[in-house]
Amino acid sequence: MTVQDVRAFNRFYTNLIGALDYGRHLYAPYTLTEARVLYELAHAADTDAADLRSDLALDAGYLSRILNKFEEAGLIERAPSEKDPRRRRVSLTPGGRSAAGLLDERARESVGSLLGAVDPGERARLAEAMRTIRTILGDGHAPEGSGEVVLREPHPGDLGWIVQRNAALYAAEHGWNTDYEGLVARIVADYAEDHDPHLERTWIAEWAGRPVGCVMCVRDDAPGTARLRLLLVEPEARGLGIGDRLVTAVTEFARGVGYRELVLWTNDVLSAARRIYQRHGFVLTAEKPHRSFGKDLVGQDWRLDLHGTGE
Repeated sequence: MTVQDVRAFNRFYTNLIGALDYGRHLYAPYTLTEARVLYELAHAADTDAADLRSDLALDAGYLSRILNKFEEAGLIERAPSEKDPRRRRVSLTPGGRSAAGLLDERARESVGSLLGAVDPGERARLAEAMRTIRTILGDGHAPEGSGEVVLREPHPGDLGWIVQRNAALYAAEHGWNTDYEGLVARIVADYAEDHDPHLERTWIAEWAGRPVGCVMCVRDDAPGTARLRLLLVEPEARGLGIGDRLVTAVTEFARGVGYRELVLWTNDVLSAARRIYQRHGFVLTAEKPHRSFGKDLVGQDWRLDLHGTGE
C-alpha cells in the first residue's frame, strides 16, 4: 500500500459521506461538529468537557463555544462532577435528547439507504473490511453494544466461518498460502461429517453478537488422548482473555469425559498461542523444521497430562 492508496480511499469516502448528506439536511440546524458533540453526550453515561475535548480532539475554546450555545438553547445542563468537583459534568436535557434522537434517526435512515444498494451477500464482507480498517489503524474502542464474551456451540454457518477466518488471518498475519486453508477445510469437514458429540466438541467465542474466536477438541489416534485444534481469536478481540477461556473449555471438557492427555501441534511463529498453552500446563515434547503453507516453519508438539501436574 502507498500513500496514494490511502489518499484515494479518503477522497472516495469523503465524497460518499457528502452524498449521504445531500441537501445538507442530515445535521440541520447543527454543524457536523455540533452533531458529533450531541451524539457523544447521548451515548455517554457520565462525561465532562475535558472528556469531550479528548474524545473528539477539539480545541478547548471551540468546544466551550458549542457548549455555551447548547446551554442557551436548553439542550444541555452543567453541574459539578461527582468524580472531580474541579470539573463540570455535562448532560443532555430532555430537549437535548430529543434533538440527538432526531439526528440519530436521520443518520440511520441515510446509512440504511446506502446499505440498501449493497447486495445482501456482500454486506458481511463490507462489515469485515470496515472492522479490519479500524483494527489495523488502532481503533481501541469496543464495538457498539459490546458486552460479555459468550462461549457457545456452533450455529449453522459457523464451521464455514472457522475455515474462512483461519485462512484469511493466517494469510494476513503470517503470509501462509491456500495450503493452510485446505488443511483447515479437511479438519472441519471431518468433524462435520463424523464426530462423537460425547467425546468431541467445538466452541465459538461470541462478542457483540458475532463470532470472534474458536477452538476444537477431537479424538486423537492414540488411545485416551484428545487433540486441541484450530484455536483462533480475532485481532480486535485479543487482550480480553478469550484464548485462555477457549483453552480452559477444551481442557475441562477433555478431563470431564475421561481423556488422560491432551495434545496439540502448532508452529513456533505463533508465540501468543504458545504462551497460552504454557499457562495451562502444556509441555513442549518435540520440534521439527518443515516446509508448509509456503513458509519454512518449525512445528511443535505439546502435551498436557490431564490427571497429573502437566510436567
